[in-house]
Amino acid sequence: MTTTLRPTLFLSHGSPMMALEPGHAGRFLQGLGPRMDAIWGKPKAYLVVSPHTATPTPFVLGADHHDTIHDFGGFPEPLYQVRYDVKGEPDVAREVAQLMANLPGGCRWIDRGGLDHGIWTVLMYLNPQADVPVVPLSLTPHASPEQLMQQGRALQSLREQNVQIIGSGSLTHNLRRFFSSPEPVDAAEDDDCHAFREWVKDKAESDDWPALWRYRASAPYAVEMHPTDEHWLPFYLAAGAACSPGQAHPGMAKRIHSGVTHGHLAMDAYVFASGSEALEGLV
Repeated sequence: MTTTLRPTLFLSHGSPMMALEPGHAGRFLQGLGPRMDAIWGKPKAYLVVSPHTATPTPFVLGADHHDTIHDFGGFPEPLYQVRYDVKGEPDVAREVAQLMANLPGGCRWIDRGGLDHGIWTVLMYLNPQADVPVVPLSLTPHASPEQLMQQGRALQSLREQNVQIIGSGSLTHNLRRFFSSPEPVDAAEDDDCHAFREWVKDKAESDDWPALWRYRASAPYAVEMHPTDEHWLPFYLAAGAACSPGQAHPGMAKRIHSGVTHGHLAMDAYVFASGSEALEGLV
C-alpha cells in the first residue's frame, strides 16, 4: 500500500433511483471503491457529509449501528426494499466532534444512527460489502464555502487514520427544472449545464479557490444549476479536508468522472489530495 494519505472525494448521488438504476455514475463507483482499496487498503471508516442531513450547527451521528433511511416519497416500491445497514464508529464520531469543537457552532456528538439516501446510494456501489463503518456528519447549509472548507481542514488528521472523507451532493441540482420540464435520463446535455460543469473543472484543477468560493457570482449559470446550493456545498468540505492551511496545492483537485442525466443533473465526481502523487492510479 502507498504511504501517501488517502484522498478525499466529492461524489454526485443524483436521484434515489440510482440505487436501482446505477447508470454510468454507479458503474464508475463500482470500480472506484476497489481501485482505492487496492492502493490504500480498506478505510477505517467512511465519514460522509450529505445535504439530506442538514442542521443549523454541525452534528455527528455516533451510534454503533446505522439503518437505511428511505427519506423520500413517490418512487417505485422496490426502492423502499433496498437496504444498506452498516456499523457505526462511535470513537471516530467523538474525534470528529473534538476536532471541530473550536469552529463556529462547534460540533455535537449524538448517540443516534441512520443513513440518508445521499449516503447509502453512494456507498452501496463504492463498498457493496457494507463491511466498513460509517460516520454521518450533518451539513450546515447556511455556511459559506470558506466555512465549509474550514470544517474540512479541521478534519485533516483523520486521513492519517485512513478514514475516507466524502462529500456527497450533486454537481448540479435544479429540481424545479427537472419536474417542470422532464427530459429522458439519456437526454443530450443542456448548454448551461455544460458551461457550469466545465467552469468548475477549470477552476478546481487550476487551484482557483477564490473564484470557487464566489461561484454564485462568478460561475456561468450558477443560479440555474443551483437555485439553492446545499447539494453543492459538500464539495468544499471534501476539498478542505485535503488541503493544508496557508499552502497552495496546484493539482490537488481532479475530476475523475463526468456525466449528466436528464440533460442537466450532473453526476461528476472529484478527488482531492495534498499532492498530485496521491492521485496516481485514479486519474
